[in-house]
This record gives sequence, C-alpha cells and structure tokens, in this order.
Amino acid sequence: MSASADSTSPVWFITGCSSGFGTKLALLALHAGHRVIDTSRNPSKTPELVSRVESLGGKWLTLDVILPNAPSVVRSALKIYGHIDYFINNAGYSLLGAVEDLGEEEYHVNLFAPLKLIQTIIPLMCECKSGIIVNFSSIAGLDGIATCGLYSASRFALEGMSESLALELAPFGICVLIVEPGAFRSNFLGAYIKPAIGMSDAYKGTAVETQMDSFAGWSGKQPGNVAVGCQRIFEVITDTGMGRGMEKYLRLGLGSDWASRGEGKIRSLVETKEALEPIWKSTDYKDE
Repeated sequence: MSASADSTSPVWFITGCSSGFGTKLALLALHAGHRVIDTSRNPSKTPELVSRVESLGGKWLTLDVILPNAPSVVRSALKIYGHIDYFINNAGYSLLGAVEDLGEEEYHVNLFAPLKLIQTIIPLMCECKSGIIVNFSSIAGLDGIATCGLYSASRFALEGMSESLALELAPFGICVLIVEPGAFRSNFLGAYIKPAIGMSDAYKGTAVETQMDSFAGWSGKQPGNVAVGCQRIFEVITDTGMGRGMEKYLRLGLGSDWASRGEGKIRSLVETKEALEPIWKSTDYKDE
C-alpha cells in the first residue's frame, strides 16, 4: 500500500525504469507518497510494471534517451506537475569488450544522452532555485578494468562533468549526486552489450577474454542488493534515515566491492604522487 501523494510531495523524474535500480527506486518513491514520472524506451515491453506504477499514482512516458526528441519529453514531463525536484539519470547499459573492438554508436547512450537531458533540466531547475540532479555512474567510473574501457570512459566523463556541474549549480540551490554502485544483482551482466564485430583474435587468451568469461559466470551472483541500494539512495536524496546529513557529499558509493576498489585506486594515486614528487616539483618556474 502506498502513501497518498499530495500537491506538496516531491516530484521525481527517472530514466531507465523498466528494470533494476530505476524500477525499485520508482516504486520506493511512490510508496512513500511522492509523485513520480517514470520513463523507458519501450513501455509496451513491461505492461504489468507500467500498470502497477500507474495504479500507485505514477506517470509513465516513452523516452529513448538517444533520440533527438528526448529533451522534448523532459519538457512534457515538466508540464505534468509544473516542476521536477529529483532528476534521476539512470538510463544506460553495460558495454563490455576491448576498446579496440567497440564503436561510437555502442557507447553514445552512456554519456551524451544524459548530458543532453541535464542541459535541458538545468535552466528549469535554476528558475525554481532548487532540485537535485542524480547521475548514475559506477565503481567503473573510478577504477577501470579490462573489458570496461569504453564503459569506464563514459562513467569517468560523467563523473568529471558532475564535479564541475556541482560547483556551477551550487549558487542556484541545486545539488548534484553521483551514485556509484559496485556489483549489484541487477540486469547489468544479464543483458550486457558486446562489440558488434566480436572479440578480435589478438585478445583471446588475454585479460580481456578472462574477464569476459568471469562476467558471464557471475551474473546473478553479485553481492549487491538492488532493493537495499535503492533504499539508501532514497534516504540520501530525501535527507532521511541513514542518508540524513549526507547532502554535502558528491558521491554515494554502494557495495563492499565499491570500497575495496576505491581504496585500491586511492592507494595507487598516493603512491604515484609520492614516487613522482621529484618530477612534478621540478616543472614549475623557479622564482628569481
């Protein structure tokens, strides 16, 4: 049973709601009595989910984030309630394979699509002088491994953009949050995209093939619980529960593997900084 939404409850706009984090987060917000606008590329493929969302008071729009009309869908969504409080950039897909084997059309959706939607919502949030833009990234946005090169590239780029965006929008009362899940039992490995040309022979027997085989056997066995992860995301966004007082942090890491990989990256950066100190110290102009 969901709480009843009223005209003062927060408004969510969520992309990629047909499965995983998008589905769970939308249902969680609806059950909390919030107003939710869900979107997916093909709502006709999930009729029961659409009906469930609408029975709880949610709205569902068709949105293919890579199509030219995507910004117009956002503007249409704004007309439903007049504003959007929480803008959730969740749509994307897992893209795995050697960098050499992947083409531009295969990674467009993970970076340029969310960027276009962000550019659409910014002036509208600035008018209200409030709102939160939530960009779904990944631990792959901090730590790249073999087969995740272009997926990591899109996540690294999204994170760098989000860092700057947070500083640019702070004077307008708008916050930015980067969500960085580790390995969660979603559909990430169940529906990942491989290179259209397949794996080049040169990579057989290397870390690329080993990692691809590992991913194939790990689907459905990841340690992260999507429902619990969404609860934590909801709490941070709404400043409730375990998320109370966490609004000052730009990143929300999820999962124990997020911590272990993150710590490894931090150690590597510190070691690099210390080892190369004579070099980076030597490159500035010397005061006369």
